[in-house]
Amino acid sequence: MRGLIAPANQPCDTIPFVSIAVPALNEEHYIEACLASLAGQWPEGYYEILVMDGGSTDRTVPIVEAARRRCDAIVLVANPGRLQSAAMNLAARIASPRATVLVRADAHALYPADFIQQCVDALLLNGATSVVVPMRNQARPGAILQAAIAAAQSSRLGNGGAAHRTNPRSGFVEHGHHAVFDLAFFRRIGGYDESFTHNEDAELDIRAIKAGGRIWMCAGASVTYYPRDRFGSLARQYFRHGAGRARTLLKHRLKPKPRQMMPVAALACSAAGLIAAPFLPVFAVIASMYPAICLAWGGMQAIRRRDPRLLVGGAVLMTMHLAWATGFLAGGLRRVSLPAALKSRSFGRSRTPIASETL
Repeated sequence: MRGLIAPANQPCDTIPFVSIAVPALNEEHYIEACLASLAGQWPEGYYEILVMDGGSTDRTVPIVEAARRRCDAIVLVANPGRLQSAAMNLAARIASPRATVLVRADAHALYPADFIQQCVDALLLNGATSVVVPMRNQARPGAILQAAIAAAQSSRLGNGGAAHRTNPRSGFVEHGHHAVFDLAFFRRIGGYDESFTHNEDAELDIRAIKAGGRIWMCAGASVTYYPRDRFGSLARQYFRHGAGRARTLLKHRLKPKPRQMMPVAALACSAAGLIAAPFLPVFAVIASMYPAICLAWGGMQAIRRRDPRLLVGGAVLMTMHLAWATGFLAGGLRRVSLPAALKSRSFGRSRTPIASETL
């Protein structure tokens, strides 16, 4: 493990105890590297890594157990709720009584060696209640489709100009990729809404700000994220993202931003054009405009970067946009109510470590 003597500008007797929660479900391709990038980032005896497994059926659990033998700070915990939101809430309840900082670390990501220190410093020095970070999308070596997905998600056409994906600057923001929380504040506002499968982060940020929270963007702590590597899983992910966004807007009675409505407009125009084209051929041109723009983008990226893998980028963009828009419309048809179980749930301190045979 990398040696870290003490956080900058802090005597050893004031080092905060950090609980790092890693939600995981069938992450055999990513979990080992993720844990290796986190282990040793904080002084020994002042941190724990809680791997919140949602019932993995691949080699995730044996890999975590092997990592646990190398690093005493790693604890494997069953997450019956399976979702990331449930994993983080459970981690907040079972965190060490010494813990004052909660870190959310995604298994699909790699973390720079000073990630924890940068984020904890940002939390404490700026009087923030949470810290968010930028995301840098990257493909595994030889992953052809994943390379195109990473490129699409890194572009303005793919991310709509989201602050944590496009040249962010350090400062107070309204939303970003979740990294670190003041644990007491996280507990006080009830944690994540476990009825959300996706967009639970943006929903939490809205409640946090309403409760007087302050969210700091730590631009120097960029996370390397590995996106989906199949069209089917990408479409499901973005459908759920869209549905989650719609539910967030409904729950808090907010209006969607113009960039959030662009995928819906693309879906509506394309569908309307296809339906009307047999009767008025001119509508075939309207229906083809959006696919043509996306396919042209993919071709331009492949030429500009001299990477033929990016030729499928246009199909990736369409999958992301249309799945998100379909999910958004579907989610808009459902009323949102916070489950009574989540409203009444208290953050206890009991912990139940698990062995692989219990999963």
